[in-house]
Amino acid sequence: MSDVLARLRALQQGDLPTHGGQTLAYVYDSGLAEADEIGRRALAQYGATNGLDPTAFPSLRTLENELVAWAARLLQGDGAVGTVTSGGTESILLAVQAARDAATVSGHAGGQQPSMVLPSTAHAAFHKAAHYFGVRAVMVDVDPVTFQADPAAMAAACDDTTVLVVASAPSYAHGVVDPIPELAQLAAERGIRCHVDACIGGWVLPYLRADGVDVAPFDFAVPGVTSISVDLHKYAYTPKGASILLHRTPALRRPQYFAHADWPGYTMLNSTTQSTKSGAPLAAAWAVVHHIGDEGYQRLARTSYDATLRLAEAAAKVEGLTVLARPATTLLALRSDERADVFTIADELTALGWFVQPQLSFRDQPASLHLSMSAATAAGLDDLIAALTQAVAAAQAAGPVQIAPELAEAAKALDPALLDDDAFDGLLQLAGLGTGETLPDRMAPVNALLDVAPPRLREALLIAFLDRLMRPA
Repeated sequence: MSDVLARLRALQQGDLPTHGGQTLAYVYDSGLAEADEIGRRALAQYGATNGLDPTAFPSLRTLENELVAWAARLLQGDGAVGTVTSGGTESILLAVQAARDAATVSGHAGGQQPSMVLPSTAHAAFHKAAHYFGVRAVMVDVDPVTFQADPAAMAAACDDTTVLVVASAPSYAHGVVDPIPELAQLAAERGIRCHVDACIGGWVLPYLRADGVDVAPFDFAVPGVTSISVDLHKYAYTPKGASILLHRTPALRRPQYFAHADWPGYTMLNSTTQSTKSGAPLAAAWAVVHHIGDEGYQRLARTSYDATLRLAEAAAKVEGLTVLARPATTLLALRSDERADVFTIADELTALGWFVQPQLSFRDQPASLHLSMSAATAAGLDDLIAALTQAVAAAQAAGPVQIAPELAEAAKALDPALLDDDAFDGLLQLAGLGTGETLPDRMAPVNALLDVAPPRLREALLIAFLDRLMRPA
């Protein structure tokens, strides 16, 4: 056993750190060692349980209902019901699927392909849902200054096929809350659903509101909001993967469920996209939430928020950096001027021990840096500010990564649908991704090349890379 665990520890040496607050994407660290220990113990205790049948494991039913009740209280959903899922993407998938199936039963879309109207800043999971469930995604540009959804433009995009209107609280890319009262009203006027993606902000905004911060209306207190997704493994600081999808009423949730009896085995009955699902993340989430409690979460939310505002203030003073929007919660987006590219800044930060997430350009919006602040990051905020300042200076000294104009033009002209495996191998070598067996030390040249490629080519290249990366030796 010791050899096996030693092997795991050795392999983990190459991973990003999950604790300490220096990984500003993918993981969220409360800085509370006791909460982490409680979560780990609950994971182990419930590792063999199966959430497929709540009558077989009635403790899971109790844990889930108590977590849903907690979330409904936070999000002012008197009478709301919900489901614990594996993560924000599954919560969003189920919200879209429920809207589609409800419209199919009611005949709302008139037999045509159903559609959903979403701001261009809506999470990519909505496009995954569109792909999976055949719901056409109608994407509407946001305000170019505030990065918030444009209610008038979204209203104009709705038609007889629209079954869902989407809003973010906040948007992942820029950290701003959409004008949800206006979006929910336009949905209600049309008799369609309005989903608020509060996956990353839903466990922060209510506690900031309780602490006296002026929080824009976003939850079930807003008439017309029919469902909300909120992740527990983000700012509830629970182990991966746990999210909650809330519906205002049981009737709104019913189309989310799946049952099938027309086969010789047991009648399949599922509340999520999964059938068999471990009870471990649910139990761990319940344990951590009850351990930290309302007062603890209020402190954690305020600590993260204040640190985010302070970082934004410091970043705005770094010559060459721009803060794209005042943070509504704990997310910060930064842009560089022409003296440096954000990809090199990200590499320099990585070399200094801080991981931030580059965001490629989108339409007329240049590339940016995304930072998700955790409570644990606040303790090292001075070090992060110093590292950011140093990284920008180093990136400016090196200058932006240069992509040959002819290469950029060639990338724009490529049709990924016409490329075979050999062509992708050549493109991956050109992009610096090699055979996928090892990752490059610096990602700036890779990201700079991807940045000049059209979105469809980016997708195809990264799929080809993932395919090669995930092949047994």
